[in-house]
Amino acid sequence: MFELSKQFRFEAAHTLHRVVDTEPSRRIHGHSYRAEVVIRGRPDPVTGMVLDLGLFERALAGTRDGLDHRLLDEVPDLGPATMENLAAWIWRRLADQLPGLARVVVHRDSTGDICTCFGMDAGSGVAA
Repeated sequence: MFELSKQFRFEAAHTLHRVVDTEPSRRIHGHSYRAEVVIRGRPDPVTGMVLDLGLFERALAGTRDGLDHRLLDEVPDLGPATMENLAAWIWRRLADQLPGLARVVVHRDSTGDICTCFGMDAGSGVAA
């Protein structure tokens, strides 16, 4: 069994209703994010690859475009722009395109924040 991963970066703005840092969080502000997408599987006996990296890149490109330089408050089906919701949104966008999707990790490197999504509950679309 192998794991293959790719990363992409995106810049985005949002507002957030929080208990702490209430006023600054409610104002529009932005972050630099890094997402890591991991698939797990066995290499194809003919190609020797778990997944062609070109196909992996294509799948990520559309997802990145849906987030990069966007106001996250306006991204359909995201909900409040938390790291948890970002990881779940990326998962939902990629699950059908990437067999063996194992996890999605969202990083905010400037603050050291990391959130990992290991899958979605099939019935609800909520992180399992």
